Amino acid sequence: MSLAAFNDLPQAQAEEELRACCAARAWARAVAAARPYPGHAELREVAAGAVAALSWPDIEQALAAHPRIGERAAGASREAAWSRQEQSGATAAGEQAAAALIDANRAYEERFGHVFLIFASGKSAEQMLAAARERLDHDEATEREVVRRELTAITLLRLERLVTA
Repeated sequence: MSLAAFNDLPQAQAEEELRACCAARAWARAVAAARPYPGHAELREVAAGAVAALSWPDIEQALAAHPRIGERAAGASREAAWSRQEQSGATAAGEQAAAALIDANRAYEERFGHVFLIFASGKSAEQMLAAARERLDHDEATEREVVRRELTAITLLRLERLVTA
């Protein structure tokens, strides 16, 4: 949809559309409430700032909507389609790489208590696997910073897809 159409949506509908970009209700509420946006740069700035302002429980709400790396998102929703597109490098992995991603996901979830999140667009299964293994060495505070950065990148990409020129 166009930016003008997005600006004109009722608050509840705008929030619903935005949750396909980031499932944290607080994020969608903040971005929708700041309308109207004069341009895409302002929308991106507010969206990034809204991710930065999320509490950790809000981040966990967003993470809960993301499938594990290497698992194909089910359903016909816009979010599921975007996830499948973003993770195409992982789903194209061979058997050995796919098994290693499953193991890395399991180890990551045991270590941090949530799904491994990475901006997967343009990354191969091997790159994602290397990142997962590297991030297993992070302390919790460091990893939370990385998760927030990755969530911001994913959210902004999806927002760009949602609100086109």
